[in-house]
Amino acid sequence: MWDYPRPPRVEATTRRVHVVFGGVVIADTRRALRVLETSHPPAYYLPPDDIQMAYLAPTSQRSFCEFKGTAGYYTVQVGEQRAENAAWFYAHPAPGYEVLAGYIAFYPGRMDACYVDDERVTAQEGDFYGGWITSEIVGPFKGAPGTWGW
Repeated sequence: MWDYPRPPRVEATTRRVHVVFGGVVIADTRRALRVLETSHPPAYYLPPDDIQMAYLAPTSQRSFCEFKGTAGYYTVQVGEQRAENAAWFYAHPAPGYEVLAGYIAFYPGRMDACYVDDERVTAQEGDFYGGWITSEIVGPFKGAPGTWGW
């Protein structure tokens, strides 16, 4: 992961990526996009057609990425279980990242579980980054205490 590029690279993956929240599989795809960036585990962006969008509600939260542009957020709710600003998207990504338009990424630490193929991922530390750590990814990772200046 330290050999991942800067600026980030987006690549398609046909691995099965799925997200569970409130006991429901709210997303399941083999058409995800992975964003690879130096010092970060990959973030997975899923096509909205493969997400049960009825469980997502847009919020007023915004953030800015120097590469991808302005992100919007969704709250995820299934029954009484709710996770505020637990998924993000780029409606109008910056040049070079247009392929991400409308795709949605989930913070794995705010979901019940996220999987790449049959492996349950570990969430990247911190409350800002949304990387998905699998057994094939080697740290240390940005996001843990003391790593913000990397």
